[in-house]
Amino acid sequence: MSKTKTKYVCQACGAVSPKWLGKCIECGAWNTFVEEIEVKNEKTQSLNIGGDSKPQKIKDVAFDKEERYSTKMNELDIVLGGGLVKGSLILVGGDPGIGKSTLLLQVASNLSAQGRLVLYVSGEESVKQTKLRAQRLSVDSDSLYIVSENNMERIKFHVEQLKPEVLIVDSIQTVYNTEVVSAPGSVSQVREATNQFMNIAKKYGVCTFLVGHVTKQGAIAGPKILEHMVDTVLYFEGEGHNLFRILRAVKNRFGSTNEIGVFEMTGTGLKEVDNPSKIFLSGSQINMPGSIVVPALEGTRTVLVEMQCLVSHTNYNIPKRMAIGIDYNKLVLLTAVLEKKVGMSLYEQDIYLNIVGGVSIDEPSADLAIVMAIASSHRDVVVPNDMIIFGEVGLTGEIRPVNQVQQRINEAAKMGFKKAIIPHDNLEGLVRPAEFTVIGLKHIEEMLKYFL
Repeated sequence: MSKTKTKYVCQACGAVSPKWLGKCIECGAWNTFVEEIEVKNEKTQSLNIGGDSKPQKIKDVAFDKEERYSTKMNELDIVLGGGLVKGSLILVGGDPGIGKSTLLLQVASNLSAQGRLVLYVSGEESVKQTKLRAQRLSVDSDSLYIVSENNMERIKFHVEQLKPEVLIVDSIQTVYNTEVVSAPGSVSQVREATNQFMNIAKKYGVCTFLVGHVTKQGAIAGPKILEHMVDTVLYFEGEGHNLFRILRAVKNRFGSTNEIGVFEMTGTGLKEVDNPSKIFLSGSQINMPGSIVVPALEGTRTVLVEMQCLVSHTNYNIPKRMAIGIDYNKLVLLTAVLEKKVGMSLYEQDIYLNIVGGVSIDEPSADLAIVMAIASSHRDVVVPNDMIIFGEVGLTGEIRPVNQVQQRINEAAKMGFKKAIIPHDNLEGLVRPAEFTVIGLKHIEEMLKYFL
């Protein structure tokens, strides 16, 4: 009888090693190698997306547009790029308890209410537990089927028998294939299960949702290839003590990336927030030093968010810098610009910067607001609460133009703001709303002189 051979697989990137390693030589992760039994001549499935595999001229391909249908949740439709696409594979990730299962059960209820056949596969809960959540959410439909199953072959059997239009799997880490000799949740199992669900989605035209666990760093657990295989990757974000949840698209083959949808967690499920700016600006009506409102672009929509900064004298030899919702390096860089180009003494000051509401901003248009927030808190000067500030700041202190200025101004005017400080180069061709003042500046010194 031949001796059983084993291999060690990195659970972060899927790298294979004949022996255990403390650090993965491929991705650099520590303590991620897990022993798995090596199986020779594993079966591989070919994927035939869209029928005939014969090469053909691209101009001869008959195609008009994707067949979409609405989830009846406007925020989710926006994130998806206009609704669900037939045969698409969608990966939904998020922290435990954030509301992934609640969201998808509500989506299943909305779709089944339209007469679409939905199969909800729960690998973590029994049918009775799923029913209990459904009762709390007032979910009850003749077109919604639920099953508690982990075996991949059994799930495929149910899909072939039921022929649903939408398949929801909660979660992909619990599904296992008996032909793969490794524990559920391992790299091999997750990769094989995702590959088979991709076959199901493309072969039968089933829109498939896969729920994915996340690591301590916030990334979806499993090999990175998992995100490459699917059509759309959605992250459900939010703090446990915060009622609001943000659904963000980081990959979408059928729409724009970095779109966000905002939901409120209630006792009866998730409710859509039609005006995210109103939520992020709640409590910002009081004039306080260090508080700035910045219009940030999230995909195709503009969201007004409040930025707060606190500058205080440090008690340590090295001042502390902390940023929440903004890149830490961006804060350090703009602090250096203030010190060098304006002469503001910040080397003995702790600086804390926070974006209210749990949203993150990674676009350069927030630079000018960061600079003004630091200066406002340091000099104890109040910026009017009916003013927005945005623009990119260079290392020499110049204020550089940004895109979608008209869209940002219109959103601010709709929310009741009356003034805006923007880059001077963005003034050309700008249509000012009625009773709205726009000030264009070229250097951060001009802005500080305007307030200070």
